[in-house]
Amino acid sequence: MPSGDWKAATLNLGPVHLGIGPFAAECINFIVIAFVVFIIAKGVMGEEKVEKK
Repeated sequence: MPSGDWKAATLNLGPVHLGIGPFAAECINFIVIAFVVFIIAKGVMGEEKVEKK
């Protein structure tokens, strides 16, 4: 694994400094939380398979 604080990563385009590290960290947090909520909701709802007649 690379060393350093990846959440502080920046992309320099001339005079513009884009903080891509914080954005990437928030995207990862969102995906993890959304997945956990999906799994919990799926378990609570107890969806059953629809059978063909």
